[in-house]
Amino acid sequence: MPESGREWTLLAAVVKIKAVPEEDSASSGERQKASKEVVALGTGTKCIGQSKMSKNGDVLNDSHAEVVARRGFLRYLCYQLLLAVRGEESSIFTPGAEKGKWRLKPGLSFVFFTSHTPCGDASIIPMMDREDQPCQPIRAEEPRLTAAPSTPRHGNDKDHMSESEPVAMDLRLKRKPEENNAGSSIKRIKTENSLSRSSFRAKGKGNRVSESQGDSSGQALQKEEATTSEQGPVLSGSASKSSLTAQAEVLDVHRTGAKCVPGGRQDPHQAGAQYHSVGQLRVKPGRGDRTLSLSCSDKMARWNVLGCQGALLMHYLQGPLYFSAVITGRCPYSDEAMRRALISRCSAVESLPPGFTVSSVELQQSQVEFIHSRRLLDENHDPSKGKVTPCGAAISWCAVPDQPLDVTANGSKQGVTKKALGTPQARSRICKVELFLQFRELVASTLEEQLPDSLR
Repeated sequence: MPESGREWTLLAAVVKIKAVPEEDSASSGERQKASKEVVALGTGTKCIGQSKMSKNGDVLNDSHAEVVARRGFLRYLCYQLLLAVRGEESSIFTPGAEKGKWRLKPGLSFVFFTSHTPCGDASIIPMMDREDQPCQPIRAEEPRLTAAPSTPRHGNDKDHMSESEPVAMDLRLKRKPEENNAGSSIKRIKTENSLSRSSFRAKGKGNRVSESQGDSSGQALQKEEATTSEQGPVLSGSASKSSLTAQAEVLDVHRTGAKCVPGGRQDPHQAGAQYHSVGQLRVKPGRGDRTLSLSCSDKMARWNVLGCQGALLMHYLQGPLYFSAVITGRCPYSDEAMRRALISRCSAVESLPPGFTVSSVELQQSQVEFIHSRRLLDENHDPSKGKVTPCGAAISWCAVPDQPLDVTANGSKQGVTKKALGTPQARSRICKVELFLQFRELVASTLEEQLPDSLR
């Protein structure tokens, strides 16, 4: 767990949803209910550089919470398939139509929870409050306005700025708040999302738009919302300043430390809302040593097309497993950005195998904030406890009987000595080689006549 008062982390989990049979709910005269069970959970903020990666698959390259939770979910699925092939009772699988194949029992689904918007494309969202951006907007060449408050870095996305390379920014690209006829700072545009869902407002001083500002801008925001709906989303590709009206604009966007993959479209790094290109594949940031891990937005988009079960377990499944919903905790959030990152940008994918599709996953946001979030730690931090830092450890837990808990640091089991690195004792239970060994046990436990055709 994070060190109290000094470290923060992120949380992700997979929740099994089991619907109550319709006849039971109908006879009771109540709305249909469902039982919920957490079957996998992960925490983490780190990602190792390419020089520390191992071709043997015995190092955990990506320890972001979403990836850790999904890998724990793979352990859970493999264990449930093991029960099924051994003739024991699996809580989630029933025989499929094809020999050696299994499918989910009726009424079962899985929901993915993340305490923060996924790093990468989903975190590039319009800013409605200047305080939401961890660095102050760049001003014009003239001296800075003394009225602009300096705000702590709350971590606008989960690219974990303490771990990321400094954001490359040309200081010559400077801007100042434009003035309207009344002399007040220019108002921000309202996109497709409501103000409360597009930008997170923390409780406390300095994190809310003043009532007077809200009153004076209310009518303008309503007018701009209508204009935006006619013209389309403001942020499409690289946000275009020509799409902004003369009276209001998105002042900035929440920035991500994840870099566009080489060879593709790159971020323009211009001032304000033109800083990023959206919809691009990105690699996670690293301190010094560049990483090769795709952003969590990209990985979750892949799960939403190819399923979350992985290639190995697909041998045993009748069809891919898709999350029925993705729920994000209380944080900076945009429905539009999440939908773009996880669904819309994959809509052109064609020639998928039978059963595969671009899933229309349900997107929701919770109003409960993770207790170990960076924002809460910044808000209540005691300087005497030292600098605020992300927790270096990643925790994986899943609903399996054998070693359900796994704690890693720098890609290996936490606490191992340098001498033990590279040995089985140092391997995480969710690294590639360990997941493969679990799959090999599954194959060995399957009767030869019950093996799927793809494994014969």
